Amino acid sequence: MPSLRSLLFACCLASCAAPALAQADLDALSRATAGPRTQVAVLGSIHLSALPKDFDLQPLQPLLDRLAAFDPQVIAVEAVSGEGCDHLRRHRTLFDGADDTYCPDTEAARRATGLEVPAAIAEMRRRYAAWPARPTPAQRRGLAAVLLAAGERASALTQWLQLPAAERRAGDGLDAALAAQLEKLAGTARNENFTVGAALAARLGLQRVYAVDDHSADRLFADMGPGFQAAIGAVRQGSPYPYVEREQAFLDRADLIGLYRFLNGGEAQQGGIASDFGAALRDPSAERYGRQYVAWWEARNLRMAANLREAFGNRPGVRVLNIVGASHKPYLDAYLGRMHDVDVVDVGALLAPETR
Repeated sequence: MPSLRSLLFACCLASCAAPALAQADLDALSRATAGPRTQVAVLGSIHLSALPKDFDLQPLQPLLDRLAAFDPQVIAVEAVSGEGCDHLRRHRTLFDGADDTYCPDTEAARRATGLEVPAAIAEMRRRYAAWPARPTPAQRRGLAAVLLAAGERASALTQWLQLPAAERRAGDGLDAALAAQLEKLAGTARNENFTVGAALAARLGLQRVYAVDDHSADRLFADMGPGFQAAIGAVRQGSPYPYVEREQAFLDRADLIGLYRFLNGGEAQQGGIASDFGAALRDPSAERYGRQYVAWWEARNLRMAANLREAFGNRPGVRVLNIVGASHKPYLDAYLGRMHDVDVVDVGALLAPETR
């Protein structure tokens, strides 16, 4: 008769041979969604701030026209929210001063409104909850001031752009300095968050733009060690981005819609991430700096995906446009594609040339 010990050993072997956990069929749950599914288009963009200051951005209009035809009801951009920036500032030693790079100065808006960032965020939420269908110019100016105090510049610009030209002035909590700040953003900003995101939101009559970037994963850099920069520099030198000349050709002929079609296509997407994160995964350093770099990138994109999910979480079934740097797109497409009631939209189809 087998001993108790041998029986327990046999049971242990059997349990070890079987999977520890059975996988749930998440796709089956997704197929049971009630009502229309949420449509999310992730637009990979160049960073317009990197273009020469005299580069004419008028060729962006065909891009805006095609995005407007998608008629998004929620627009999100690669910017850190006021809440996120407040966190980066309060814990700046953890993030190596990331707020200096990614967060706007809200001091002028604090002086004008008397609101620190947390109070401004609370006031922003209160005003949006009671926002009328036909806001007055005074309401738009007042909200714009609060949004600037909250660190939500793209949303403030969205309000400003919907004012008639004669109403784009100081008043209702918006002082002369803040009005000048918004007018500068409207006229000279070279940033896709404003020239695409806010401009499109205003054109479509939306009331805000959602900031969904996240740099809280930047704390990983503090623990990467002194050899990180040199190791990643070597990775990039040995694996340069393969399409620099092709992208420059689009810019040389001012074909921005063509450039966006290329950036959002499979060839550029695969080539971009393979030359950067794929190469980093093969970094031979003993510290595995490349893999640490990829861990930072994945954590950042996972948090961006979560921020975006939250942005439309109370509005299932809407159309969503997320405007991000092109190297974020394949990761966000992959993460969003695993969410229950989300269909990832083919951006290439949105940007395709018109057929007659």
